[in-house]
Amino acid sequence: MNLRQKLHQFFCGCLITSQLVGCHGLGTDTDLHYLGDKELQYYEDVATKIEYPAVYDQTPEEITFSGKPRTLTDRSQDEIWNLPLMDAIHLGLANSEVIRVSGTLGTNGNALLNNPDGTPSIYDPSIQETNVLLGGSRGVEAALSAFDTTFTANMLWGRSEQVQNSPFFGGIPGGTLTQETGQFQSGLSKTFANGGQFALSHNWNYTGSNASSQLFPSNYAGNAGLSYRQPFLAGAGVDYTRIAGPIGSGFTGITGVSQGVVIARINNDLVLADFERNVRNLISDIEENYWQLYLAYRLYDTQVVARNSALRSWREAHAKLEAGGTRNFKPADEAQAKDRLFETQSLVQATRSDIYTAESRFRRLVGLPVNDGKIIRPIDDPIAAEFTPDWSMCLTEALVHRVELRKQKWNIKSLEFQRMAATSLTKPRLDLVSSYQVNGFGDRLLSQKNTDGITAQGLHSAYGTLLDNDQDSWTVGWEFSMPLGFRSAHAQVENLEFRLSKARAVLKAQEMDVSQELAITFQDLTKNYATAQSNFNRWRAARRRVELFDAEVQAGTTTLDTLLRAQSSLAAAETEYYRSLVAYNVAIKNLHKWKGTLLQHNNVHLMEGEWSPVAYQQAVRRAWARTHGVDAHKLRSKPEPFVADGYVGEVGVMPAAEGQSFSSEQGGMTPEMLPVPEPEMTPEYAPPAPATPGEPEARLQLDQEALPRNPFAQTEIENAVRVALESGPPEPQAGIKRISAVQEELPIADTENNFDVELLPATRFVE
Repeated sequence: MNLRQKLHQFFCGCLITSQLVGCHGLGTDTDLHYLGDKELQYYEDVATKIEYPAVYDQTPEEITFSGKPRTLTDRSQDEIWNLPLMDAIHLGLANSEVIRVSGTLGTNGNALLNNPDGTPSIYDPSIQETNVLLGGSRGVEAALSAFDTTFTANMLWGRSEQVQNSPFFGGIPGGTLTQETGQFQSGLSKTFANGGQFALSHNWNYTGSNASSQLFPSNYAGNAGLSYRQPFLAGAGVDYTRIAGPIGSGFTGITGVSQGVVIARINNDLVLADFERNVRNLISDIEENYWQLYLAYRLYDTQVVARNSALRSWREAHAKLEAGGTRNFKPADEAQAKDRLFETQSLVQATRSDIYTAESRFRRLVGLPVNDGKIIRPIDDPIAAEFTPDWSMCLTEALVHRVELRKQKWNIKSLEFQRMAATSLTKPRLDLVSSYQVNGFGDRLLSQKNTDGITAQGLHSAYGTLLDNDQDSWTVGWEFSMPLGFRSAHAQVENLEFRLSKARAVLKAQEMDVSQELAITFQDLTKNYATAQSNFNRWRAARRRVELFDAEVQAGTTTLDTLLRAQSSLAAAETEYYRSLVAYNVAIKNLHKWKGTLLQHNNVHLMEGEWSPVAYQQAVRRAWARTHGVDAHKLRSKPEPFVADGYVGEVGVMPAAEGQSFSSEQGGMTPEMLPVPEPEMTPEYAPPAPATPGEPEARLQLDQEALPRNPFAQTEIENAVRVALESGPPEPQAGIKRISAVQEELPIADTENNFDVELLPATRFVE
């Protein structure tokens, strides 16, 4: 039985078996039985489910061991951390490997959680520098890699046996031809800045055969050669190669003409501009949140003073109610005083909670944990002097230093270079091609002698014949190609021209917006200073009003309602004053931000990290080599230098207004800060009425020296407020003597304990 019959029987058996199995079926799964008892494993009833990556990255201890957040019920005696503004900025820069953005915490727009890859960080310039993606924003190293010398080598062996259709091959009919082959190829290729391509090659082919019609049973044939290609029209020249990269090295439809070293260098500058903008915004957010935390403390202080005043007023009203009332006293006055007490107590709780919230937001910006056992308290006072900048100087600084304008100008320069390179592709492709090689042949690859005993010239050593240079070959010519119409090339040029026109129009619009932002900042600066002055005058007037009404209430010449209204107005005036003062300092910060000098104003400078010591040694060696070199005056840079040490262009500056003075700092561009004038005291205030014998004087003092203490510690007044809030019907207060209905005056015992200012408010506009 031959092989064909066996295969036929095998396929027939397989066909019959498949038919029998298909008719009977395998039955249900219960028909399957396995040897041994094991529990079912590896069963998956779903294809998609939520899984967690096997990534272990230890969470920092300052996060895992952070204390619980502070709340209204937390009355711990934590340490107070008096933090200056410059220390806060330094702390924020030191802890900001990832740059956070203010105002996104607790919202759906938190990019740090929703888009972590797009979050700015200190690694962005390095990521751009090392970017190798083709068609993206390539880094300089990736662009320079197109000019690296490339070495290639390969080695292949083979053997073949094949029956020959010949009655005489090998002396027998149907003899077998046996061949052994070996192939070795190596080469070096290099692309030059002018677009030329140079290559060196060295190849050997080995052939061994049992064929009878050969000079040698085995032989080596090879060559050593070089080739050079130089474009003359499209893609020719140093300008094109440094802008777009070597012609033909990328996919034109994807990469365009933006893969050269020059464009890569501009891409780095664009990322550096983004990094500088992010650092500027971080410092701006830190300073603004610093003043917001300061404001939260001041508002809390104001409400504590208002609460203490309301508590004293309620105690006096309660005592009068218990005594049966006095002149101009009504029972509703006690209820109104208690209503005012509840109102101020709720404001104290709200402002204290605002301190916790503001501190948490500030801690996030500077990279601190939720609670480290310290309470951050701003120690710097806001600027209270009038700041009168010059519009022309500030506009000049903004047009020169704004990082957004510098970035857009880099974008324009990049598009100008790309248009220059794209114009080169509107020409036909004409390349010079040339090559030269020396050939070698021999029975052996290496031998001490060339004599083979067969030929006269001696072919025993292949390398011997190669080095004799008796056999060579060369080619020289040109290659020409062009698309008829150049539709794609012209479309690319037009596209870049439109993009360039748009970029220049955007630059003009950006400059307009810069001036508008600066103008709004000027308006805010003037408005906030004027409102700060007015609110300060209002505060002084409200304080005087409280003093006078307090004396009148004590004398029984007016009702308690007027005093309560005056106390409320005093708290509102102090609150608005500090709001306008903080807004004034934020406006000063915004002025430096929008004119591009915020980093210099805070003494922050950007610089790269340290290199390895070997890099500095190589740089010094190359610097000495260039220093001792001979100047080549006829050499030109291609493309022309496009980087300047400073601002390039002209910005008109209007002459300073008459009487305007400037300081010598920053080249005369920072106006001097004039001292704040004394607030006008109009209308004329009447002096306080002298206290009559037996009449208590006003006891509300806002200029007492308060001892430094923890503002969150429980005080005697807060204990009294808590008792008052938790009490039901009015009860006689300890320390208040009961009086008869005929008494006209209310003696109050222990006045100092009834009024305790926790934080001393400012009593004048300039410290």
